[in-house]
Amino acid sequence: MSIQGSLNNALSGLTAQARAAELVSSNVANSTTEGYARRDLALSPKHIGNGTPGGVRVVGVQRDVDMTVVQNRRLADAAVGYDSTRSEFYARLADVLGTPDEAGSLSGRMDALETALIEAGSRPDNDARLSGVLSAATGVTRHLNTASGAVQDLRMQADRDIADQVRRLNDGLTRVQTLNYQITAAAARGEDNSALLDIRQQTVDSLSSIVPMKQVDRDHGMIALYTTGGTILLDGKAAEVGFDPVGTIVPEMTLAGGALGGLTINGRAVNTDGRYSPIRGGSLAAQFEVRDDIAITAQTRLDAVARDLVDRFQDAGLDNTRGVGDAGFFTDAGGVFDPVDEVGLSSRIAVNARVDPNEGGALWRIRDGLGAALPGEVGASGLIRDLEAALTDERVPASGDFLGAARSASGLSADLLSLAASDHAHVEGALAYHSAEADSLKSMELSEGVDTDQEMQKLMMIEQAYAANARVIQTIGSLLDTLMEL
Repeated sequence: MSIQGSLNNALSGLTAQARAAELVSSNVANSTTEGYARRDLALSPKHIGNGTPGGVRVVGVQRDVDMTVVQNRRLADAAVGYDSTRSEFYARLADVLGTPDEAGSLSGRMDALETALIEAGSRPDNDARLSGVLSAATGVTRHLNTASGAVQDLRMQADRDIADQVRRLNDGLTRVQTLNYQITAAAARGEDNSALLDIRQQTVDSLSSIVPMKQVDRDHGMIALYTTGGTILLDGKAAEVGFDPVGTIVPEMTLAGGALGGLTINGRAVNTDGRYSPIRGGSLAAQFEVRDDIAITAQTRLDAVARDLVDRFQDAGLDNTRGVGDAGFFTDAGGVFDPVDEVGLSSRIAVNARVDPNEGGALWRIRDGLGAALPGEVGASGLIRDLEAALTDERVPASGDFLGAARSASGLSADLLSLAASDHAHVEGALAYHSAEADSLKSMELSEGVDTDQEMQKLMMIEQAYAANARVIQTIGSLLDTLMEL
């Protein structure tokens, strides 16, 4: 080998080792950076002329990523997003309903009403005890009103969150499309596109909790993205996801009835419910489920409890002072309840104004009857005891998804709280499982990342190789100096 060839070999070695040292420093500096993939230098022999060795050349930079682990971690992130969204709904519902052991819970307020009726029945002449009945009954109705309002607020929040997540999804898909083009262009120019690949991976990761998706490699470093249901989100061009939010939501508004917005992909409506939905499994699907399914179920149960309470006190044989068609002790916004108008009843239920002094009524009508024109015998407790019996009488609920067993009004309220707690516990169990799965996959992903000890060992080898190449150049310089002295 000629002196020139030896010099070229050593110089190319110095260049390659300098580039390798740069990558090691980048790996160490980004050892804790989210989404950063460890870099390795790809080298190959360099030849000139008729196969004459010409040193080493840098082929490129390789990102060390196990895409199988990344794909599985993304699916786990989507499952966590789905479960955490539903869990948050049930947690907020539980805060509103309370627990059976709390005096301020729905069942606690039912028990307070029962106690107030018993106390008033023992002293029907005592206005304070009659006022206690009114206060307890008002506490029940206001609790139902508040719970119904909270459910609709949660539906409204879900609608806003859907709009926000659709915006983020569209922005993210557009960004991945742009990065695809930039990565391809950088590769064509022979530039290192590792940083762009990192950014693209981070962008896809940020979208994976919204909609579970699979990444498919395409030519020239580009990727395509599909939902697990098979819908194309990005393949060359990003799909356009559409959604129209509403200004307000009331119990009667549903997606099936056309009052709420659905989801579209490239202008075509897609199913957002059930196992065959193309977006199933992520936080976006969970928000639709909250708005269109589990919140409606919660509203239906509240309405069933309200109906049971109204029906108990609207019975025709309970108060013979009421006229035919008159409302009972509990009313539907002041009027008679019609079973065909049950939706939203819990938001409208109220105590009959005829017993409320603040509404122009009188407390003595609790004792003497809603239709009584004048106070009766102050010691009469028959009607109050009938009201207490109506509250505690065990009967089968006329609506709702409760089991068909007979129960008191307090028992039905306790069952409502129990169902909500059971649903929450079920979702919490699924969330714990998927969170553990996501953490495990994240740990596996990180284990394939930057090992600083290994990088330091590599740096020592680079130092030795760099010194060896430098020594070759130094020796060649000495040879050349000797030749010049001849």
